[in-house]
Amino acid sequence: MAAVFRAGVKQLIAPNGKCLLSVQLPAISQSCNITGKSFRGKTADRPKPWDYKNKGYNVIHSIFDKTRWRWDENSKIIVVDGPIASGKTDFAKSLADELEMMFMPEPHMDRVYVNSYGFDLRTLNDKLPPACRSIENKDFLMHPENMYIANYQFYMMVMRFHDYIDALAHVFNTGQGVVLERSIYSDFVFMETMFKHGYLSKNVRSYYHQIMYHILPELMKPHLAIYLDVPVAEVKNRIKKRNIDYEVNSKVLTDEYLTTLESIYKQQYLKDISKHAELLVYDWSNYGDAEVVVEDIERIDFDRFEKHDPKLRDWRLGHEEEYNAKRMWYTNEKPTLMRYLNIPRLDVPELMLTADENDIYNTVVAESPGNRYDEGYNEDAGDTGLLTKTKTPWIVRE
Repeated sequence: MAAVFRAGVKQLIAPNGKCLLSVQLPAISQSCNITGKSFRGKTADRPKPWDYKNKGYNVIHSIFDKTRWRWDENSKIIVVDGPIASGKTDFAKSLADELEMMFMPEPHMDRVYVNSYGFDLRTLNDKLPPACRSIENKDFLMHPENMYIANYQFYMMVMRFHDYIDALAHVFNTGQGVVLERSIYSDFVFMETMFKHGYLSKNVRSYYHQIMYHILPELMKPHLAIYLDVPVAEVKNRIKKRNIDYEVNSKVLTDEYLTTLESIYKQQYLKDISKHAELLVYDWSNYGDAEVVVEDIERIDFDRFEKHDPKLRDWRLGHEEEYNAKRMWYTNEKPTLMRYLNIPRLDVPELMLTADENDIYNTVVAESPGNRYDEGYNEDAGDTGLLTKTKTPWIVRE
């Protein structure tokens, strides 16, 4: 038997000349340069996005649905970074629109503390011991001396890791690129800045980097990193203008803290990410135009590197089966990847609960609306499931 390609069709031909299998190959025009929507070709022939959230993606699927059939020049991951109040959100949204990519905003702590019924766990703080109380950005900015502030930074790291896995799964299954506002790769900038100013302990920092050492090799680095550069004086001016109370009156957002943040971004993050991804840096003191940035992006040849060049090496896998294997990994094994975060350490009391604290937390949470049983079985939240009394209690934190 032999495989024969004819006019966009792959056929499996038996020795007697009979066609045993015929598969229509999608006619997608491949290009190494990202292009804006004004100049993109038609994508009508692109296969429909794979319903990976419901179907998953397995070996059988891979026989009939190849990963790169959906890919085109814009099937890439772009991360956007910059200091506080730099205008990242609006820029990243505009960039995603211009490139017809999916936009993923920076994680918010509502994802941790608001359950699927809309109940906010932060309202339980007065019933909980200090180690169990919710903590978020405004708490850090107003009370950085709180020893449990490390929980906030670790939650942000976990959510960024979670989102980056989602971004990879999206690209592999739909062919649509993704623009992320900050990412797991720049998360350490905030950890290091907090540590340098005494808000986190040496053991917390050590534990953080131990986790990052285990999780980052499992990911594929972005194709392009964009940094919006804004001087510290202008950052402070913008903070004042947007007039958010906990930012304006923050004990943290001093000239010294913002200068350290800027320095780590430029001296560590940008230097490191530029070894693996394309990098564009813009003076965003007076903001800018996403369309101009798109023109710069369109000039980048992402396919100019040799096989063993470290830049973009993650994305040069060789055979189609390797791309399919990566697709299966990010599509099906997210729970496995998230377990890479579970590294036991007994020398970080800021991140630990005693047995009594844990018992109080679980009791208080279980008595709050929508938290006693699995979703769909909580009568106190309006559910009418017949098996309400037999389901396992839903525990947020162990």
